[in-house]
Amino acid sequence: MPSWKQVASLCVTFLGVIVGASGIALALVHVPSESDAAKSQNNVYLWANGKVMARDGETNRQNVNIAEIPTSMQNAAIAAENASFRTDSGVDPMGIARAVLNMAKGGETQGGSTITQQYVKNAMLSQQQTLDRKFKELFIAIKVGWRMDKNEILQGYLNTSYYGRGAYGIQAAAQAYYGKDASKLKPSEGAFLATVLKGADLYDPAGGTGPGASVAENTKRAKARWSWILDREVENKLMTKQERAQYTKFPTPNRPKPVASKSGQIGYMMDTAKKYVLKHGGISEAQFDKGGYTIRTTFDEKKTSQLEAAVKKVNKRYINPKKRAKDKYVQFGGASVVPGDGKIVALYGGEGYDKGHFSNNADTFGVPVGSTWKPFVLAAAMKYGTIASPGTAVSPDSRYNGDDHLKVKNADGSYVMKKDNSPFYQENESNHPWGYIPLTKAMEQSVNTPFVQLGMDVGMDKVRDMAESAGIAPASFDKNLNPSFALGTSTPSAIRMADAYATFAASGTKVEPYSVTKVSKEGVDLTGFEKPKQQTAMDSNIANNVTKVLENVIKNGTAKEANRLGMPAAGKTGTTDENKSAWFVGYTKQLSTAVTMFREDAQNPRQLSMNGVGGFDSIHGGALPTEVWTEYMLQAMNGVEGVPFPPATSIGQRMDEAGMPSPTPTPTPSDTPSETPSETPSESASPTNSTSPSPTATCSKWDPRCQDTGGATNGGTGGDPGGSTGGTSPTPDPGGNGGSNGNGNGGNGGLFGGPTGS
Repeated sequence: MPSWKQVASLCVTFLGVIVGASGIALALVHVPSESDAAKSQNNVYLWANGKVMARDGETNRQNVNIAEIPTSMQNAAIAAENASFRTDSGVDPMGIARAVLNMAKGGETQGGSTITQQYVKNAMLSQQQTLDRKFKELFIAIKVGWRMDKNEILQGYLNTSYYGRGAYGIQAAAQAYYGKDASKLKPSEGAFLATVLKGADLYDPAGGTGPGASVAENTKRAKARWSWILDREVENKLMTKQERAQYTKFPTPNRPKPVASKSGQIGYMMDTAKKYVLKHGGISEAQFDKGGYTIRTTFDEKKTSQLEAAVKKVNKRYINPKKRAKDKYVQFGGASVVPGDGKIVALYGGEGYDKGHFSNNADTFGVPVGSTWKPFVLAAAMKYGTIASPGTAVSPDSRYNGDDHLKVKNADGSYVMKKDNSPFYQENESNHPWGYIPLTKAMEQSVNTPFVQLGMDVGMDKVRDMAESAGIAPASFDKNLNPSFALGTSTPSAIRMADAYATFAASGTKVEPYSVTKVSKEGVDLTGFEKPKQQTAMDSNIANNVTKVLENVIKNGTAKEANRLGMPAAGKTGTTDENKSAWFVGYTKQLSTAVTMFREDAQNPRQLSMNGVGGFDSIHGGALPTEVWTEYMLQAMNGVEGVPFPPATSIGQRMDEAGMPSPTPTPTPSDTPSETPSETPSESASPTNSTSPSPTATCSKWDPRCQDTGGATNGGTGGDPGGSTGGTSPTPDPGGNGGSNGNGNGGNGGLFGGPTGS
């Protein structure tokens, strides 16, 4: 055993080595410079063919002296980020230990916990998240604490921090949010700017890009933190109670200013690509916004122009806000994805940043998809069977009751009950007495009741799993797996819907959607941008059977407008509760495209009913969305030879609604696909109380362009006559309340999840 003298000698030697190494490290590191940290470049975005698409504009940054920053702004930052700043050493040993331990375990890195450490982190030119850099930050922070006084450190911190909206530093932030110099900021405004230091994506009231970053959610968070910061100033004797009492009204910032380089669809494509880079490139938003990156995207310039032109053409034909108040706030969104590849070749996000529309309608959550969800119910039934007959695939020819106003049963045969303990009845859009009809017919005419009961028989969790397997992001799912879940109360983006339907087009092969193929800086390519790998989402014959059913939706059902494409195509229309949104998602073998339409006032983000839009009683997915899709696909597929889909072979067992095998039926008029989709395809079975007028001899009642000729006045916008409403009757609430769970697009979510949206 070593003697105590030997142990003591070893300890002293070890400490000496530590002190010596620390001394050398302190001598080698340099105090950061604000001016060096302010050096930034533009990012360059390229089209898929390598042509320059856009540059992200000039860097929004200007350093100011501490004397130009109001004391109230300084105090707000101190109260929010580091209350002991004026007296502490500038280093938080416990915080550093936690960060190092977390990185050593392979977890995410953590930011500095003191203002001094955060300034050092902001000012370091290398942003690599490594233990080496973390230790270097530590020694720099110690040296900064010795060499610089507190005002210099605070000045550096406020000048190098990122406040969102492309604004680096307090001067740029004051201009971006309030259109004034930093020196003129009021205490209330300073408290808000200290709020966005926590992360503008979640605290800018204009909305962010990730899940949960809608205008409403961000505003709520920002107000709460703003109030908390003011209270913290009082708590830390940086503001008196009397002064705090003056600030009760939230200082709502200005709307973001349009950026010239982001006109038309350019801004939406840049933002979509940026989110993808942030998720896959391992770099922070602040680092990315310092610039110097070249981003090659998947976007096809020609197809993007064609999609925008299709929206404008249909919008001009039907929508006139000057003529009809109901036409105000009408919005479209759309996206095109290549089946079997996953690349996003085109999107339509809105009128453009230059027109004051800042949320990307192609890449956002919030708009329920309605009956475009039914193919996932059918696919789940073919894969999983029913709870009563697990593993026995359900044939698309299985028969379910398509009548209106039916009680919905649980898997055990009991009725689904509402909160008041009364039975829940599912409604169709019309009261046509369909009787027992094949699921193929129910899909063709978009009848609700069969798919609600089928979803209950299969299990809504299985429907959810199938949708996720096809490509729907889990963050967009309605959390309430009640009967209405089968009718599209979930709110995936147009990009995700196009990608999920592309899985059907590719016979069950799923590829994650992607928008970037290459990112480089100073001639060096970043890793993480390899093409996503193909995955098997479902058996190929399941996908092919879904396609066969959806081909009939176009040939004989609610999407007959798409027959103008003149080549093999499949798709599904969708309309939601209270006519708040309408969709069409369709595909050829080579291209899958989703189009959504809804009404939402950007200044008061909530979805509005489209009843009365364009002069129609209501807007359905088979009308304007299908027309946009058709106009676009006619151009996008021009010169491309149509390719037949792979044949589907018979699958599963033909069941009746009770889950029992059913005999081969004798064909009846209602079994045969109708020539013209209609609420009443069989004249002999027409309901006596139907209020829909008969179509004229020369005009289909489902043609929205016939509004002035008496062709269609009630439900005459085409599509979904069976009703793809997300549940038009009071929704059951066995585990929560159903119905639409979206409250407008809200700018939240998006393609890629997390801080990058999905």
